Amino acid sequence: MHLLAKELSPFNEISVYDTTELYGEMGKFRFMQFSDHAVQGAIDLKNPKRIVLEYPRAMIHLMECNHPSFDNVYVIGHGIGTIAGHYPDKRFTVAEIDEKVVECSRRFFGYSRDNVVIGDGRRLLGMEERNAFDYIIVDAFTRKGTPLHLTTVEFFKMTMEKLTARGAVIMNVMGKPNNDKLVDAIYTTLGEAYAYTKAFSLPGETGADIRNMIVVGSNSTIDFRQREMAGFDEIELGQGYIIMDNGSY
Repeated sequence: MHLLAKELSPFNEISVYDTTELYGEMGKFRFMQFSDHAVQGAIDLKNPKRIVLEYPRAMIHLMECNHPSFDNVYVIGHGIGTIAGHYPDKRFTVAEIDEKVVECSRRFFGYSRDNVVIGDGRRLLGMEERNAFDYIIVDAFTRKGTPLHLTTVEFFKMTMEKLTARGAVIMNVMGKPNNDKLVDAIYTTLGEAYAYTKAFSLPGETGADIRNMIVVGSNSTIDFRQREMAGFDEIELGQGYIIMDNGSY
């Protein structure tokens, strides 16, 4: 691996690397990671339009499968801008709390769209019009995982107000598919706001392995085609507690 840059911000320690191997695949790759070593985004330098990581490929399939004519999307958490950059002809509003992340995405990953707003994603979403978005994507992380205020019942009810009738909230979370109290709580809390929910997970060596998981909430049925889910399988999560802004459940 070759370190291209290391940036310190009030929120993250950001590193950008070039490597000839990524998750067992040989080639020429560039990726961004934070201090917890979690990869926040990656590109194939030989084929920059290719989407390297599984979870954005699965999210894109869910979006196109459930609402092929979607037009307006709100994203919390920029990373390198993979999904927003994939749709140059659609309207995306991207909220990113860390300006250094955006700078790195432009400098090292070629992100060129002028649609990123710096600030807290929940606060900025609260300022948007009702029924404005076809999808809301939550892909924000700190060292402790998804920020708590993006997992509460109050937050999920606000997302519902900002979505169109066919809209959905799609979240990338890290956790275990079995007996993960926080993941179960996020999923159960999502179900307090939405009539339909689904959860998907990448496989792991054991059920105790931390891996990418996707949870979806909508007031319309949620469809998918397994062969296009980039290795994610639908899973059943356990009943969890309800996460609220005041911390009670």
